Amino acid sequence: MDGKKRPEATADQALQAMDRMIALAQFGQHDIAGRLGLNTTDLTCLGFVMEATLAGGALTAGDLAERARLTTGAVTGVINRLEKAGYARRRAVAGDRRRVHVVMEESAQARVLEVYGPFYARLGELFADYGPEEIAVLSDWFTRARSAMQESLDDIRAGADGREA
Repeated sequence: MDGKKRPEATADQALQAMDRMIALAQFGQHDIAGRLGLNTTDLTCLGFVMEATLAGGALTAGDLAERARLTTGAVTGVINRLEKAGYARRRAVAGDRRRVHVVMEESAQARVLEVYGPFYARLGELFADYGPEEIAVLSDWFTRARSAMQESLDDIRAGADGREA
């Protein structure tokens, strides 16, 4: 593989390092949300809206509720707060007056990147230390780990007897 010589590590050591990183990320999300004038749920939802916008699409309020695992009532509150803070707005869905798309305000991406920019720059420097084959392995691992985590969370949410938690 390309890249530098890496220190030896066991799967247990890698899992422990991942757990520490996830814990730090959770605290970091709280700090970043506060800096942006949001709570962590609103920041997570804004991330979904940004992702859809950058991909050239838009989420309906129902889509956002489903992705965030929120009730439609709760997502209404999220959208209200994102609108009030100037990060997103509702746009009517053509042909269906009952549905709305949640779209990012034009200035929102710059405001978010102002906070996230240094973090992503540091990660970019870290990725630069890896070769293309190593980055491919990392990307594959993150993608597959996310699927495994989702399956585990689905099992946890269903409960031991298969009922929704």
